[in-house]
Amino acid sequence: MKVDLLPIFEQLQSERNIDRKVLIEAIRSAIETASKKSFENYGLIEIDFDENKWDFRVYQKKQVVERVENPKTEVTLDAARALDPKAGVGDFVRIEIAPGNFGRIAAQTAKQVIIQKLKEAERKNIFAEFKKREGDIIAGVVKKQAHGSVIVDLGKAEGVLPAKEQSPRDIYRFGQRMKFHVQEVSESERGSQIILSRAAPELVRHLFEMEVPEVYDGIVEIRSLAREPGYRSKIAVVSHDTNVDAVGACVGMKGMRVRTIVDELRGEKIDVIKWSEDIKTFVANALSPATISNIIIDEKTKSILVTVPTDQLSIAIGKRGQNARLASKLTAWKVDVIDEKRLKEETALFESDIIDELMELPGVGEKTAQILREAGYLNCRKIANASIEDIAALPGIGRKTAERLIESAAARLASPNQDDGEEILNE
Repeated sequence: MKVDLLPIFEQLQSERNIDRKVLIEAIRSAIETASKKSFENYGLIEIDFDENKWDFRVYQKKQVVERVENPKTEVTLDAARALDPKAGVGDFVRIEIAPGNFGRIAAQTAKQVIIQKLKEAERKNIFAEFKKREGDIIAGVVKKQAHGSVIVDLGKAEGVLPAKEQSPRDIYRFGQRMKFHVQEVSESERGSQIILSRAAPELVRHLFEMEVPEVYDGIVEIRSLAREPGYRSKIAVVSHDTNVDAVGACVGMKGMRVRTIVDELRGEKIDVIKWSEDIKTFVANALSPATISNIIIDEKTKSILVTVPTDQLSIAIGKRGQNARLASKLTAWKVDVIDEKRLKEETALFESDIIDELMELPGVGEKTAQILREAGYLNCRKIANASIEDIAALPGIGRKTAERLIESAAARLASPNQDDGEEILNE
């Protein structure tokens, strides 16, 4: 049966941009379905499709038997050998059917099969295309809002911007063009589901890669990023070229580069700081523009106590604690900020607690407790672990007093109800 399928194939391939193999399979399935529909009274039907000549043939398949009981599916041995001299009982032979054109119903069926196959192929192509862009940045046009979400036209597909992925500063208007972070791409029965985000920290990273050639080329690296969507972002950058200033490259001449990003984020503030391997320097940079007085690091708990002048406290903490909170996220350390006045008060209270604890030892008055504290003996465990010579060498403490102090401290530690407070004292 000769049918000119090539023009149909070329038209579908140009219009739908579908892979050749997928199109051929769609046409093959359509022909097979239409043939079975047209020749349903012929029993078993098989299709041969020639991809090179672009034609197909329809065959009726029958089994060779000694005695025919069902003419639709069986043929005698003599009739079979007329088609194939090697045929034997139990074999199958094929008889070509050439009944002319398909009927109207069969043609409609073929059309429906092709449409269905092409839709499936398009759905897979779209999923594969957008799956590759997962975690990347993409531009889209606001189409509509529905149930708190924003539907975005991405060209070949639609993306969904859920309420939780929206920035508080954004106002979504029909036809508005915006940039989005591709959060997740999944496949469902209704097609590809593309989840977008305007709140992800990665969106800020992508925008810098787009606007700053040095970041895109890897000369300047964004080592850390923290964001509170719609309010403020902090990025820590480092240059791999001694001739390139990392912060200056990101900010741009007269702040033009960072201004473009701020505009895209509808006015969200962005702090660009210099990354440092030294955690004290890094934390000080992260808390800018506040002036830092002192930084105390606790490696065990990965926490940092930052002291600032009293007039710098509000700047260091930021509005609703935002600056300190972002600094903590940026450095991956717990950052606590206090002013110098509060530090003095807490230090005095802390020292008072130490004196009171030491005075609980037999024979220790306020003066002796003060001497012990100044020498670094802040609790019973430190005293119990000290040598007699070290304690006796302190002003006003002789050897006998030193022996008594060490014995008393050891006995206090041995008491089951005794807690020498070392958990709250910095050894």
